[in-house]
Amino acid sequence: MDWSTLGCGRYGHTTYAPDEPELRAQLSASVAAGQAWRCLRCGAFVAGPPDASGPAAQAPIVPQGAEIRSKLILRIFAVERFVRVLIFSAASYLLWRFRSSQTSVERAFNRELPVLRGMFRGLGFDIDHSRLVGLLRHALTLSNHTITLLAIGATAYATIELVEAVGLWQARRWGEYFAFVATSLGLPLEIYDLTRDVTWLALLLLAVNLALVLYLAIAKRLFGIRGGRSAYDARLRQESVLEEAILAASAAPAQAAAPEPEPDGAGPDADNAAPDAHGDEPRPDDDGASVVAAVQPALADQRPPPDQRPAADR
Repeated sequence: MDWSTLGCGRYGHTTYAPDEPELRAQLSASVAAGQAWRCLRCGAFVAGPPDASGPAAQAPIVPQGAEIRSKLILRIFAVERFVRVLIFSAASYLLWRFRSSQTSVERAFNRELPVLRGMFRGLGFDIDHSRLVGLLRHALTLSNHTITLLAIGATAYATIELVEAVGLWQARRWGEYFAFVATSLGLPLEIYDLTRDVTWLALLLLAVNLALVLYLAIAKRLFGIRGGRSAYDARLRQESVLEEAILAASAAPAQAAAPEPEPDGAGPDADNAAPDAHGDEPRPDDDGASVVAAVQPALADQRPPPDQRPAADR
């Protein structure tokens, strides 16, 4: 599957005209409709004026290939985090409301319980042994201080999950680190909970959290894993259409300077016997190579890290 093509199908092509003439020549082409520019995502030539122009060091960072797939995976985890935010926000709200009206809730529970018991007994269910009824009875025995602590804990957890969700949805480096640390700290508690009672929900949540931690560590190379940030940035540069154009522009002068095949009868002695009028050996024009050589360190030094540069889409 070509993720770059899928990305262009969703967000549209992104073209850029660098100020450097050698790079403009690599990223542009003449077509019947006029001039076409190469898309920085999928590499296809798109007829019409470029979306933007300027120095190559200020070109937008466009997710490509594996990076687009990575953003999709992170957004799946972000959606799961948003669901947790909704659940624990609702729990926090209900706990605060229950704290302020615990007495009235207890009276209503004791008043309606016999009616519910008789109704469910007619259906063949004994709600006195129901976990939900037992949980409600236990909640009615909690003090206001305990309920307050539970509400604060639910609010804090919802806030942490919200930060994780936003960071993962935007595919920010800080969000990846935050999600990795926050999720890793909760894994021992989840494992301990499983030693007491094994449930499908607990197993599912543990599997999701383990998958997120492993994916962030391996695919995003956090904390120096698989070469760390430098190796991650190097992979992004290797996939970049602009970097490919820079390499092609730097190789063009060398190819132009390569000696042509010598005609029959010519050889090294004939070359030595034919200096130019001023006694100097002819030299190939190296202006293009020098310009591109100046562009490459500029791209490496002036461009900020990928998560701090303007992206073509989010």
